[in-house]
Amino acid sequence: MNTPLWEARADLVVVGTGVAGLTAALRARELGLRVLVVTKGDQPDGNTRWAQGGVAVVLPGEHDEGDTVDAHVRDTLTAGAGLCDETAVNAIIAGGPAAVQRLRERGAVFDAARGGRLARTREGGHSAFRVVHAGGDATGAEVERALLAAASDGRVPVLERHIAVDAVRTALGQVCGLLVLDPHGVPGVLTAPAVLLASGGLGQLYQATSNPEVATGDGLALALRAGAVAADVEFVQFHPTVLYTGRGARGRCPLVTEAVRGEGAVLVDANGARVMRGVHPLEDLAPRDVVAAAITRHMAGAPGGVDDHVFLDATGISDFARRFPTVHAACAAAGVDPSARPIPVAPAAHFACGGVVSDVDGRTGVTGLYAAGEVARTGLHGANRLASNSLLEGLVVGTRAAEAVASDLALGVLTRCTGTAELPVAPVADRDSLQRVMSRYGAIGRDAEGLAVIGSVLDLSTADRRLDTRELVEDAALTVAARALIAAAAERTESRGCHVRTDHTARDDAGWRRSQVVRLTPSGQPVLADAATASRGVA
Repeated sequence: MNTPLWEARADLVVVGTGVAGLTAALRARELGLRVLVVTKGDQPDGNTRWAQGGVAVVLPGEHDEGDTVDAHVRDTLTAGAGLCDETAVNAIIAGGPAAVQRLRERGAVFDAARGGRLARTREGGHSAFRVVHAGGDATGAEVERALLAAASDGRVPVLERHIAVDAVRTALGQVCGLLVLDPHGVPGVLTAPAVLLASGGLGQLYQATSNPEVATGDGLALALRAGAVAADVEFVQFHPTVLYTGRGARGRCPLVTEAVRGEGAVLVDANGARVMRGVHPLEDLAPRDVVAAAITRHMAGAPGGVDDHVFLDATGISDFARRFPTVHAACAAAGVDPSARPIPVAPAAHFACGGVVSDVDGRTGVTGLYAAGEVARTGLHGANRLASNSLLEGLVVGTRAAEAVASDLALGVLTRCTGTAELPVAPVADRDSLQRVMSRYGAIGRDAEGLAVIGSVLDLSTADRRLDTRELVEDAALTVAARALIAAAAERTESRGCHVRTDHTARDDAGWRRSQVVRLTPSGQPVLADAATASRGVA
């Protein structure tokens, strides 16, 4: 059963029910488009609900004295370590206040401080208290709740437990639909002149991650097979602090939000020594890449006999359970009382800074294919994402992408077609082997020898398979993502942002202040493309 057996039609198909996807779907509906949303899990299963910290935004009349949108831009550019697209950064951050206002109009409720203004916190890399939050440390859950409620009136139909497999394309390569598998593995086609990928990241490349099990890089793989290109895929951000639950932890690990350090907590080792003292001027509030790398280096010395975690001392934060209820509940489940003793923490895969090359309106280099959220590389994050800029990006680019689709439809840029499709055959590696070798050699601290080992293991465990089950679609996506990452990481012979090479420890602006672009060969192998194609978004 390789060909579609059923069909549905829309003006826009959105893949994903996170902040970017639902924001785009709601805005497209407002603009009069027929929208169909696809998610491979249940509606709330994406990454958005796990976002704890908040939304980084400088709101008019509700900001620190002296804080400005320009200051937020500067902090973003600094964190991005020279690889941000400054035009994209300015556009997305400037769009933040209006995006947050629209979200509040859709029912989202943020925490308030005395006087009725929104409460704000500070996270690593920020020069001011500009992160608005909800439920203390449950911002993503509130954003997801509000968007799902706004979409629940039936005018935004959602196909749950349907996985996107491949783009349907015309003979000229234009996207005009999506091939999917329903919950029973029956293939079908969603015919639409526009497909928006808002499918999230690829945290499941690694054994331990803050991401849910659905984060398998499906959108990245689909876009590459459709002829789009990716960039900055070597920059995977590791969150410095997930709750350490024991040696050999696998899957999604509870996040300990950076806002805990913003409220005064500090990182210490088993001997009580400060981990970040003398490492960076901002110490515990340094950018994430700096903190995660410092923790990794510190653990290598096994202070006090502990080589796989450090501790976050939050005992000085009053009323911890009220301010951080999500973290407190996770700690309690692990038998840790944050008010009485430090929280055991370790870095884990958290966010893909790169992805499908797109502009701030979601357009990729393939007509009819759009991308928003973590799956996209707009140029906002560069080599390292500034904390709490991800929900902001989803809100802003999700809105702009819907408006771009409406505009492109009105101008006749997009094509309505009944393109043919069948389930593709693609390289699929053994997931357990892939995760083990990526965690050992492709996480924080890489070198040429280790990256070559990853390639060899993938070679031995990979076979071409027809993608006729959800598991095979996911494993094929992880295989493509891993190969794209190691190709870019091996070529980048420097350390910058999230990409740390132990055999090339210096940052090399003269040779490497540029992005690398990845495309697929006809045989389905990721290869580095000419860097000039990044701006065009085409292979």
